[in-house]
Amino acid sequence: MKSSPGEVDLTKLLASLQPTLNPEVFVFLSTSASILSFPTTLRPQMLFQEAEGLTIVTTQALAASHGYQATFPCRMITLKVHSSLEAVGLIATLATALKERNISSNVVSGYFHDHIFVPSGKEEAAVEVLEEVTRKAIEKQKVQL
Repeated sequence: MKSSPGEVDLTKLLASLQPTLNPEVFVFLSTSASILSFPTTLRPQMLFQEAEGLTIVTTQALAASHGYQATFPCRMITLKVHSSLEAVGLIATLATALKERNISSNVVSGYFHDHIFVPSGKEEAAVEVLEEVTRKAIEKQKVQL
């Protein structure tokens, strides 16, 4: 089986995060609908089938307009770096840095990018943390040269 594309070197990943804040407020919700029959008008950012139900991440406005009870109003920060699905330590490093600032994080890894959902109201602080991680990694790269 072929390795997944993308960067695997942790220092290179951290030095090129390029966190980008999405302007929408997102929410998590669960439904008993199957992955094949949920309302596509919810335009989900993520679908994940669990034993207890289908988890959907969508905008707060769309969830409300469809009458869903949603939880965790949050903001999505997309990391522009193309991380490999096989990269080791990226999420742990970022979660630890966010934890130190008391910011919860829910990470979704897509094929090309990682997306971090943080509580609404803490998004600016979260972006600052991620940018600081990047600055430190860049400094580490300079020292290694």
